[in-house]
Amino acid sequence: MKCTRIVYIIIIIIILMIGTGLTYAQLPPVFTENRAKSAQRSPLTECYLSPVKIIWKTETEGLISNESRLLLEGNGQADLSNQNMCIMKSMQDKKPGLLLDFGRELHGGLQIVTGMYGGGKPVRLRIRFGESVSEAMSEIEPFKNATNDHAMRDMVVSVPWLGKFQVGNTGFRFVRIDMVDDNTEFQLKEVRAVFTYRDIPYLGSFHSSDSLLNKIWLTGAYTVHLNMQEYLWDGIKRDRLVWVGDMHPETSAIAAVFGANEVVNKSLDLSRDITPLPQYMNGMVSYSMWWVIIQRDWYTYTGNLGYLKEQKDYLKGLLDHYIGRINSANSEDLRDGTRFLDWPSSKDTSAIHAGLQAMMVLTLKAGGELSKVLGDEDMRAKCERAVSRLKKNIPEANGSKQAAALLALAELQPAEKMNKKIISVGGVKNYSTFFGYYMLMAKAKAGDYQGALDDIRNYWGAMLKLGATTFWEDFNTDWVKNAAGIDELPGPGQIDIHSSYGDYCYKGFRHSFAHGWASGPTPWLTQYVLGVQVIEPGCRTLRIEPHLGDLSFAEGTFPTPLGVVKIKHSKTSEGKVRSEISAPEGIKIIK
Repeated sequence: MKCTRIVYIIIIIIILMIGTGLTYAQLPPVFTENRAKSAQRSPLTECYLSPVKIIWKTETEGLISNESRLLLEGNGQADLSNQNMCIMKSMQDKKPGLLLDFGRELHGGLQIVTGMYGGGKPVRLRIRFGESVSEAMSEIEPFKNATNDHAMRDMVVSVPWLGKFQVGNTGFRFVRIDMVDDNTEFQLKEVRAVFTYRDIPYLGSFHSSDSLLNKIWLTGAYTVHLNMQEYLWDGIKRDRLVWVGDMHPETSAIAAVFGANEVVNKSLDLSRDITPLPQYMNGMVSYSMWWVIIQRDWYTYTGNLGYLKEQKDYLKGLLDHYIGRINSANSEDLRDGTRFLDWPSSKDTSAIHAGLQAMMVLTLKAGGELSKVLGDEDMRAKCERAVSRLKKNIPEANGSKQAAALLALAELQPAEKMNKKIISVGGVKNYSTFFGYYMLMAKAKAGDYQGALDDIRNYWGAMLKLGATTFWEDFNTDWVKNAAGIDELPGPGQIDIHSSYGDYCYKGFRHSFAHGWASGPTPWLTQYVLGVQVIEPGCRTLRIEPHLGDLSFAEGTFPTPLGVVKIKHSKTSEGKVRSEISAPEGIKIIK
């Protein structure tokens, strides 16, 4: 009877809390109602990971002992037993240090649990996070560009005696720990990574007869997953910002892997709200165009008309602005902001012009489609007239693969011509991690699916061979010669790929090794090898048209608002493709 009464009381309390907007997930009842309502829950989860390897330690004998205990699984709790400690001893002229490898790129920080060493006072440690071994071993100096920009990755901290300390909020795989104080003995019980991420399922999948392509698909998915923090970032070490252009490969990957996620809406809305018209998002004339294209693609995928309606006024004003930037020669005239496609093409003014002309076509076409959905026939007609005008002026690509890809996708130039004359020349030479996605899409439009598969292997696969577990801000296959992997110290005659290369804003160690805009192969493999194309908003109709190239089979899943679609394609002995598709109720499949 007593238990029954307690259950009733609990139910009443829950009802009262729901009625006032309070939940147990916010703040305990000792807080005021207003404070509880204003509390913001984090969408992120933390878990703790022990290192998998000790790569380096101070060579002087006796400075460090029993370091292997740090590889054991910990519990995050200091205790009085003081058993099985890693002992570090410093001298006046010699300080112990060690370098830990956590196995793959992570976002978050470090948890340090200490022992009961003599003196009973805090000890100072220098902590260095790195996306490569060499970055974790580097100094903050201008020549190799190791920095604390955007996220602190090199710092001196005081850790408590017989306690626990947490530090760091950055992207890393490796951590170096050095003692700072002279003539001190220090005990370490645990050093664990605090991994901060969105705890969401990988609903999409890709598996084929090529294990390298499988790994590339998953690496792209994981790269984007790491950047799905409170907002959708471009990089977890740098820049940790919402860059709208960078978001398009990311949102395409999110649709292919995770399905609809609030981080996309939240990030698109942030960019809109901090960019009053006629300003351009992130100051770049192309990035507000990417916002329109993402809105079209995201509506097509989710079918969320309510969210689209929230964009109507801003979208209308933005489209009017772009239409007004077409001059009498039917050319884009976007001189009121930064003219940018991607970094490798940023000095080629002819390529930028051709790319922006094509992007105007893509943007206003997407804008016209959205205006039709929103019932704005006047704006739809304006967009269509503007596209017709822009198609009368077709600039040269100037040998740029970026410009050629956009011209092909906008149908200003035949895709077969752009692929043969520019995109395929030299294989992956002059590819870029961001625009590589559009080069692959242009190759698919040209029917060169095999060439695209080869480029994915040769470009993104080369990063994996160098020890990458996420894809980089930029990459050039010329860097591979004599380069050490990022998970090792360069040996004699080897080049340190992280400190030696990079350009523009990403020179040396400032170069981000987990950049979401590099994830293009993940959605591409889903879209063109599994063959999934969304035909009707909300994925109510899908076209499944596989292109296996040299693969003997490809299978996987595709998340939709109505459930997960299962797909399997196999080549018969005659070379034909046999497909098995299972779709949830409410989805029409066109083959």
